[in-house]
Amino acid sequence: VRKLRTMEVEMRYLPLTPSDRQAMLGVIGAKSIDDLFADVPAEAQLDGPIHGLPNHASEMAVERHFSNLARQNMTASHTPFFLGAGAYKHHVPASVDHIIQRGEFLTAYTPYQPEIAQGTLQMLFEFQTQVARLFGCDVANASMYDRSTACWEAIGMAGRITKRTKAVLSSGLHPHYVSVAKTMAQYTGDTLDTALPELSPATDSARLLGAIDDETSCVVVQYPDILGRIEDLSAIAAKAHEHGALLIAVVTEPVALGAIKAPGEMGADIVVGEGQSLGVGLQFGGPYVGLFACKEKFVRQMPGRLCGETVDAEGKRGFVLTLSTREQHIRREKATSNICTNSGLCALAFSIHLTLLGEKGLRGLAELNHSLAVQAADRLSQIAGVELVNDTFFNEFTLKLPKEARPVVRALADRKVLGGVSLGRLYPDVDALANGLVVAVTEAATMEDVETFAGALQEVLA
Repeated sequence: VRKLRTMEVEMRYLPLTPSDRQAMLGVIGAKSIDDLFADVPAEAQLDGPIHGLPNHASEMAVERHFSNLARQNMTASHTPFFLGAGAYKHHVPASVDHIIQRGEFLTAYTPYQPEIAQGTLQMLFEFQTQVARLFGCDVANASMYDRSTACWEAIGMAGRITKRTKAVLSSGLHPHYVSVAKTMAQYTGDTLDTALPELSPATDSARLLGAIDDETSCVVVQYPDILGRIEDLSAIAAKAHEHGALLIAVVTEPVALGAIKAPGEMGADIVVGEGQSLGVGLQFGGPYVGLFACKEKFVRQMPGRLCGETVDAEGKRGFVLTLSTREQHIRREKATSNICTNSGLCALAFSIHLTLLGEKGLRGLAELNHSLAVQAADRLSQIAGVELVNDTFFNEFTLKLPKEARPVVRALADRKVLGGVSLGRLYPDVDALANGLVVAVTEAATMEDVETFAGALQEVLA
């Protein structure tokens, strides 16, 4: 009996024997398990238990400890908040949270069995329709993991379509997205033509146009870009198509598309982005929901899964999982992707919020965002030494301060104001960007918040 119990414990926690592990390592060509972590910097790896943590504690003690830690956070709901750069504070109606908890929706499981998942499938079908219309594309998938991985998936998709490996990335593309692309390109052989942004009202469209050639698979442009600048993509699309390349547009703020032209209408072949602004709270960085849309002729190279409408045996309207191009569950060697997890619950929240708004409501929300941002930009740029960098923006713009922005942001936080994202944080090794401050203003901010921000900034810069 003692032996059986020991075996049960071992099987529960240690299902592989040492010989099993050695056999697996031999197949992949690794000498030890440590080889699997070679890409993780040594300073980020633990060499033992986490220092300072007890080996055990009661549940109540743990709850009390973490509650005390949580109280040290400065949350978006309790302070003037102007952070953005890919994650935005918008008001999410209480009805969104109520509806996503309905039994027919509250699951993250892929609906392979349509007969018991009609609610989830219909929601995903509507979500796809909304994303396609928002982005100005023919077809959208049932969501991606997040915006940075969606961006890389688009680059990989362009390579499969064009049979080329050179991607030209705009300097206005979020540096985190560029970082993810560089990480993945190490293993695919893709070449990334990248550049750093400049604190200038002009984008790097001239550089992009000059870099496109017959070896280019795609051009990747953020819209609006990391500094908040807005560029007409038509010329870039035309030049890319002239050389057989694709244009990929990245949208981090979907609310902006209630006011500005959709990328697909300007010739973008693939449009990806982040849906967090609609229905999904900031949540300290995630989980979020990646958006992915493209022209219909490219649909079989699109990662992820696609829900479609059909009829059942009785002729009644129904929904099914129509296309799963990665085929990871059938033929993994034919997969277009292996990181295209869809974010079902966040996609549902996005779809509910957008449905509640409707087209008129989205346009109204976009107008309110832009109006508040213009007023904030005018007020902040009146402060001595503060310069507004870009004269075209939606709800996010960049200020050039008379001193390094990172300590200014910290000083503002000490005064209970979360006053934007410093470019020094995003580009820590680029001195030319150190004085840049990206400020986002949504409908969640008031003019009283703007005045508080302006007063604190003037005090810090004095």
